Amino acid sequence: MTLTFGTTGMDRATEEAIHAAFKEANAASGNHWTLIGDDSAEYVVVDMDSLYGPMSWLKLHGLGRKVIGLTKAQRSKTPYRLPKPITAGDLTVLLSEIAGEETYESGLAGTKAAQPASPQAEPEAAPAPVETPEPEAVSVSEMVETAATESHSQPEAAAAVAPEQKPVPEAQPTTAPEPAASQAPRTLRGWLGARGARRVRMTAKDGTVILLDTQAGVWHGPKELKACTPCFSAEPGEVESEILDEAAWKTAIAGLEPSQPIIRLQWLGGLLSGNPTHGAFRLRKWPQIEREYPRHFRIATIMMKSAATAGEIAQAAGVPEEEVRDFINASLATGHAVGAKADAQPLEPASPPAAPASSRSGSGVGGLFGRKRK
Repeated sequence: MTLTFGTTGMDRATEEAIHAAFKEANAASGNHWTLIGDDSAEYVVVDMDSLYGPMSWLKLHGLGRKVIGLTKAQRSKTPYRLPKPITAGDLTVLLSEIAGEETYESGLAGTKAAQPASPQAEPEAAPAPVETPEPEAVSVSEMVETAATESHSQPEAAAAVAPEQKPVPEAQPTTAPEPAASQAPRTLRGWLGARGARRVRMTAKDGTVILLDTQAGVWHGPKELKACTPCFSAEPGEVESEILDEAAWKTAIAGLEPSQPIIRLQWLGGLLSGNPTHGAFRLRKWPQIEREYPRHFRIATIMMKSAATAGEIAQAAGVPEEEVRDFINASLATGHAVGAKADAQPLEPASPPAAPASSRSGSGVGGLFGRKRK
């Protein structure tokens, strides 16, 4: 996926500063962007504090472009906001945020397109067979005859064989049995780690329902991950689970939103694990950042630069160390993070965060860019 980035409605010095910051920010965020440098790009930066900035914004808005407002103000009328003075760090976070949103939305679109027209048309995959050696059928008379042949000098041995033999049992079915109720996982975390292909409905005490298909690697449930948290509860009686057959599964998912990839639940499971983190960690690749956790962009940006401990990352990103540990666990669960030796050069701490801007224009939720949606 390649996105285009441009600038307009600003003086030459400001434009050169943005282009210089873009080169560093694009490399730090995974090189998902191409610099076009004019207002024909998908995402265009406009200097809202300049004389011609507001006019440029009106023009781009009419053309359906996605405008990034460069301004000293804490809020902007544009969908995205970039604070002044421009820095590579701020631009890195913004580019990563937009790229993450584009990836997530394109993934949902692809999943919806791949969804069968009718749930009844989806064939049920046969359960994985269990390799059970089938016993060789041998008659009692054959066994007696064999024993008599091998014992020429002891004919009485052959006669002794027959009374001791029992009928050969029938071959057992090769279908994997359903787990007993006492052995089946209760929580969502348990089912994510269970072996075998199952279709399960989990219901939390607060009414949250998640439908999980471990064979297809998909699930149905709330769009927001935080709403899935009750199904990870390990307290007795907090979560109930039920294995569904084909008919029950089709009935349960009828009319629901398109399925979501199971990796999102695995990521949340790592986030909620509370596992301790020791040593240094780094990101192997840029992860999918969930919109509900906006400060994860700062953490990911630091971890993409070099390996560091949770404490060092927290100091450099200006976020609580506990939040860094949770992010590391989530990234380890999905394979995005790996343990590594810390680099020789220590990370430079981020400057003290300014008063939080609105994450959406016109709202009171804190965030770095104060963007709003159309």
